[in-house]
Amino acid sequence: MAKSYDELTIQDNFIFQKIMRNKRICKQTLERLLNIDIKDISYPEEEKTIDVRLDSKSIRMDVYVNDDKGTIYNIEMQTSKDMEELVKRTRYYQALIDIDLLEKGQDYENLNNTFIIFICTFEVFSGKLHKYTFRNLCMENHGIELEDGTTKMFLSTKGEADDIAGPLKIFLDYMDGHAPADDFTKEIDSEVVVAKNREEWRREYMTLALEIEKEKKKAVEERNFAAAIEMLKDNLPVEKVAKYTSLTIDQIKEIGKKNALL
Repeated sequence: MAKSYDELTIQDNFIFQKIMRNKRICKQTLERLLNIDIKDISYPEEEKTIDVRLDSKSIRMDVYVNDDKGTIYNIEMQTSKDMEELVKRTRYYQALIDIDLLEKGQDYENLNNTFIIFICTFEVFSGKLHKYTFRNLCMENHGIELEDGTTKMFLSTKGEADDIAGPLKIFLDYMDGHAPADDFTKEIDSEVVVAKNREEWRREYMTLALEIEKEKKKAVEERNFAAAIEMLKDNLPVEKVAKYTSLTIDQIKEIGKKNALL
């Protein structure tokens, strides 16, 4: 069951992406994460954002911005500890971004530079670092970078090494649930309070939560229906199929008749 709106924190993607709609906060976050200066950022028009939230394995790019040089940034909070899935997700996101750019007429040799950034609330890659940055390197000579313009970055709020600057450490500590410790994290914290009092966002979250719950129930039902068909093919009694799938006897009989199994 999804959290109630009042239970949400900055660690929840819904709140995180709302806070990142504040242009100044988003720009400063990127600068702190990447240790760079950015002149300006912009958000693609709403209808042009890549949104496959309730389809394609419930994936949505929540924070998707461009800077003044055309570099594309996708930032997300991640609380799931399934690293295999998260690593593959970066590959999928990269494909979505590239396809989106190509469909808009971009020549492949002029594809924008991209950063896919996951802020993780757990230890990543079984290591103690706060920051793991990946680019394509030559395996035979690590001094040669492919320079295809793609960067994937995993940040861990549970890092223990002395590997990042103080401002980034303060930011990651705040994202880990600690009290804000500088002006920037205090500003974010204030914005979270404001967000929690936005009734339109509360309604949006409740609607989204209901949609997701509905999709989950539908997925479970589809799995049970598929399992019931296989059990009926193996000539299991209807009563046993009902026991194993949580479907009703009437549902199973209907499935059997539709598939010429009863």
